[in-house]
Amino acid sequence: MIDSKNKMPKWLEWAREIQQLSQTGLAFATNEYEKKRYTRLLELVSEIIETYTDLDYESTLKSLMNHPGYATPKIDVRAAVIKDNKILLVQESSDKKWAMPGGWADVGDIPSEVAIRETYEESGYKVEPVKVIGVYDANRLGGHLELFHAFKIIFLCDLIGGEAKISDETLDVGFFPFDNLPPLSLNRTNQKHIDEIILHLKSENRKTFFD
Repeated sequence: MIDSKNKMPKWLEWAREIQQLSQTGLAFATNEYEKKRYTRLLELVSEIIETYTDLDYESTLKSLMNHPGYATPKIDVRAAVIKDNKILLVQESSDKKWAMPGGWADVGDIPSEVAIRETYEESGYKVEPVKVIGVYDANRLGGHLELFHAFKIIFLCDLIGGEAKISDETLDVGFFPFDNLPPLSLNRTNQKHIDEIILHLKSENRKTFFD
């Protein structure tokens, strides 16, 4: 069953809610009984995930247990870097497809600094963020479904230096015309993001998009 509004399988919606309640419950558990009860709920989530995906029970449970504290969305930051009407993309090692440079924000990070750091680490280019293009609900866009809820922030950035250089996470780096993009890594960058970037390039006064 898939929710007609957000195209999310109902089993994933249920599993995600149970995971969030369990994670928060563990964060505030005051005795061993509560800890065992909430841990058992995470075990059930892992069983659900194993049943409906190609992920195995043990690795899923380990991942779930590695996210302590009150459950909140993760933050994915991306940099839209333009040169000669072409956009900077990196080829991801994980799926061999292409995306704007970026990644998860760490605790203590300033969002714009994530864009600067991730762009340099993944592509070798130095950039300066100048505008927030959009803030997205990342779980309702494109690629494979993720258990953890996430928001995506895309910064329009000026290119200020550096040179193309791959990293442990990237296989290639390049600038591509908007009408001839390589296969995109959809959870990282998809056509909705690209279309919004084009609109901002056409109008400096365009307001930030948000879900």
